[in-house]
Order: sequence, then structure tokens, then C-alpha cells
Amino acid sequence: MRLLFLLSLFTFPVSVSAQEPIMPLTAVPGLSAEKVELGRQLFKDKRLSRDNSVSCETCHDLKTNGSDSLPRSVGIDDKRGATRSPTVYNTTYNIAQFWDGRSRTLENQVSGPVHDPVEMGSHWGQVVNKLSQDKTLQKRFENLYPDGITAANIVDLIATFERSLVTLNSSFDQWLQGDESALTEDEKEGYSLFKAYGCISCHQGKNVGGNMYAYMGTMGDYFADRGQPVTKADFGRYNVTGNEVDKHLFKVPSLRLAALQKYFFHDASVSSLEDAIQMMAHYQLGRQINRSDVSKISKFLHTLVGQHPELSQ
Repeated sequence: MRLLFLLSLFTFPVSVSAQEPIMPLTAVPGLSAEKVELGRQLFKDKRLSRDNSVSCETCHDLKTNGSDSLPRSVGIDDKRGATRSPTVYNTTYNIAQFWDGRSRTLENQVSGPVHDPVEMGSHWGQVVNKLSQDKTLQKRFENLYPDGITAANIVDLIATFERSLVTLNSSFDQWLQGDESALTEDEKEGYSLFKAYGCISCHQGKNVGGNMYAYMGTMGDYFADRGQPVTKADFGRYNVTGNEVDKHLFKVPSLRLAALQKYFFHDASVSSLEDAIQMMAHYQLGRQINRSDVSKISKFLHTLVGQHPELSQ
């Protein structure tokens, strides 16, 4: 009783995260600093591509938002990708990787762009051969792996680096952890509207998305209204499973860095955050959101942007 009385004399910030459908982001524990740093170097290394012109960072600019400033990323031979490049930040908390979820792990995802004829157009044998000629790099590998430079070790390093790309300490996460002053009244109202309109049904958890699949155009025919021919990329998860029911089914994107994006949706059809909010309300929720509410929801989305040494704001 005496202890309870003494504790009652002090005021502690009370976390509200347990009561909310969004949780604060946390760093992945136990990552090797040496592996993260070497993985960072490989992430920026253009030797992973066939003609030494493209690195992972070419399509995933870590300084801006971990994505691309173009609607479609440019790979080798000036080839354009079929979908918008998603951010690599916070991907460790995604249910799967790529828009169609074809890679369940970050390790599997790393191999995709290397072998893709539009992106890097290479293969691991070629990459290992090129990197093995770098004696300094070879030594760094040997300090971490007995077998030196191998495809599996390159994959492990890049995936480890990607697991370190978590944007921490956003103002919204500070609010979740009990700091009421971290958000303005408009930002708090924006979050309430985000929940009230139903956006939270697909965008929740640590990554405010990334943990489920949803049909593009649940409450309206998005592809018919878009005015462009439907492409193979528009089929989404169907391209992975072959099941008719999976046509137009996509992994729900994280909204953690949505406020920093230049383009939205898998097809990069929208270049305004406010327009994206209204379109998602229409096609996914069957609702119309007035401009005042859109503005407040947008302000809330800006509070989700956290911090990382690679990210410039």
C-alpha cells in the first residue's frame, strides 16, 4: 500500500498504443552493425546490374522516401518497370514483398531485381564474379563469412541492411507513447477521421498497412474508370497464384512514408496525396470525403513520417 501511495505522487506519461489499431514502430533487435554497413554498401553498388548502371538505390532513393521520383523506375537499357517502385523503408514489417506479394521474405525479394531483365538483368554468378575481383570487398566478406563472397551472403547482407531501414520516433508514435503535445488538434482530428471513414480497416498495425491484401476497386471499377488498358501488372496477386479470385488483389501499401511520396498506387496514376485520399475513399470505401476532412487526414499522414539516418526531410 505504501508503494502504491508513493507512486501516486508522481505523474507518468500513459501510452495509448494499446488502445489504438496503429502501433509504434520499433527497431529490429540484434542486427550486426558490420553486416548492416556492408549491406548498405552493396545496396548502393551498381555492379549488381549487368552493365553496372543500376543499383538497388537507383529505384529506391533512401534520401527521399525509399522509393523513386519517377512513376516507373528505369532499369538497364532504359527499360521501364511495370509498377511504381514501393518504398524499402519499414519493409521488415510487411506480410510479403512486391505489390503482388510474390516474395514472402526480404531475402527472396533481393534476388528478384537482380534477375529481372527490366531491372538489373544479371544473375548471381555474374555478380559474384565481378565482386570477387574487388580484393578489399573480398576481405570484408571473409571477416563475416568463412566462404567469402557468395550469392547467399550478398542476399543476407542486403536483407540485413533493409531490416535496419525502420523510420522511428515519428510524432504520431510519440503521441501513441503518451506525449499529447506531439500532435496538433488538426492532426488528432485527422486521425479520428481516418478511423471514422474506415481507412483504418486496411491501414493499421506498426506499418499502417503492409499486413494484408485488398482488391483495387472494392466499391467501384477503378480500372474501367482509369481510362487506360488493363495490363498484366494490374492483375496483382493473380500473377502469383493463378486463381481468378485473386485478380486485382494487391498487398495494401504502408502509409508510414506516404506523405513523402510523389506518386501513388501500383500504377502511379495519382501524384497528389489529397487526390489519393479521395480516390481511395471512393473506390475502397464507397464514400466521399470533403476537402476539409481530406486536409486533416493528410495532416495526420504527415505525422507518420519517422526518422532514419539515411532519410532526409
